[in-house]
Amino acid sequence: MPSCKELRQELVNCMLKSDCVLIKRNTVKECLQPEHAEDVPKECQSIRKSLFECRRGLLDMRTRFRGNKT
Repeated sequence: MPSCKELRQELVNCMLKSDCVLIKRNTVKECLQPEHAEDVPKECQSIRKSLFECRRGLLDMRTRFRGNKT
């Protein structure tokens, strides 16, 4: 069964390098909240969306047969 471990780790690494964590001293979980969206780089936001699509693909029966788009 495919997993999304690589995307998750990539998101964590990206978030740890972001200004939200480094400068403002928030946790990664806090930085993923909507009120901190402006402090998160676009790259991390796109990785987060890819992770969401990957997880959704694991649950959606149609994509389980067709495969993930990413």
